[in-house]
Amino acid sequence: MATKKQIILPIAVISIGIGSFLAISALKKPPEEKEAIDNTPLVAVKQVKLEPMTFKVSSYGVVNAKYETELVSQVNGEIVFLSDTFVRGGFVKKGDILARIDSSDYDADLIDAEANLASARATLVQERAFGKVAEEEWKRIKDGVPTELSLRKPQLAQELAKLNSSEAGLKRAKRNVERTIIKAPYDALIESRNIGLGSYVSMGTKLGKVLSTHKAEIRLPLADKEIQYLVNKGKDADVTLVADLGGSKQEWAGKIVRSEGVIDSRSRMTYLVAEVIDPYGLQSDKSELRYGTYVTANIAGTDAGDVVVMPRHLVINGQIAILDDDKKLRYKDVNVIRQSGAEVVISDGLTQNMEVIISALDYPVEGMKLALPEDKLLQQNSEGEESDTQLAMEEKE
Repeated sequence: MATKKQIILPIAVISIGIGSFLAISALKKPPEEKEAIDNTPLVAVKQVKLEPMTFKVSSYGVVNAKYETELVSQVNGEIVFLSDTFVRGGFVKKGDILARIDSSDYDADLIDAEANLASARATLVQERAFGKVAEEEWKRIKDGVPTELSLRKPQLAQELAKLNSSEAGLKRAKRNVERTIIKAPYDALIESRNIGLGSYVSMGTKLGKVLSTHKAEIRLPLADKEIQYLVNKGKDADVTLVADLGGSKQEWAGKIVRSEGVIDSRSRMTYLVAEVIDPYGLQSDKSELRYGTYVTANIAGTDAGDVVVMPRHLVINGQIAILDDDKKLRYKDVNVIRQSGAEVVISDGLTQNMEVIISALDYPVEGMKLALPEDKLLQQNSEGEESDTQLAMEEKE
């Protein structure tokens, strides 16, 4: 039989174990409840700002003179004078003398022509007198009938012809003398000079080239789809020309004066021609627009009304995603009236201050709940304040 000690000892050990377990269990904290995770997608938005817009069509081109003239010798001779302004880059006025060709031979021809004319006139006067004498003599003859030859009419006609020929010869001689003086045909810039003092030139020799300074022209290529944004296909439209000169951007005002009326066979572009008055600023204090300058052009177009400009990638199948007042995703049909580079111009479908979603969504579904970053921040701040309040209350207790 078991002794009393053998029975009490196991019971005591079990009792102590149970008591220890209960004591340790009482010391453990209950498991904390996990906070609910907010899986609402975050999005970035851009507020719609409807603003009036006038379309502009961009192009480019090179500045050229409206008129270019090759100066060519019309007579033969030696260059005996050159103007100081007849140099490359020189400015000249209309009628300025640029060069002179030796006129000695042509002055002599002019004297001969004047002498021939004087002789022809004298001979004509004499022949008219002979004709009057013949006519008076035939009046005294009653039975005879005078002929034109007897009245010296053919001789008179011949002398009249000689007089006309002499007058033509005089005009030719005067014109040749005038052609020995090379003058500027208009206000011009000298592009080149091909002769020197003492050079001998013959008829057809190129003396130089001048460019008019009154007006400059720029050919501006445009695609057909861009012409629809211009009033009256761009005719008489204002143009702003921009170029980088001397490290600074400069602008000039111009106007579209005409269309070339054909589509270029290689580029498939239509060319409009812009005109700038006084490109070199000779009659005003504006900066010079030198020939050969590459410029970009902005042509004023039609009035688009109140529109909004958005990135092109936001418009998918004619719709754009917005965030409504309930923070839900909605799709709006929009009317895109122009696409330019990475942007589109929208005329209908969006209203003022509407919030357009500009960030990407992995699985967008219309009507899904969305959140803004600032909403999350406000929520976190609110939860933080509640946590701090609760902690303070626990510490106080």
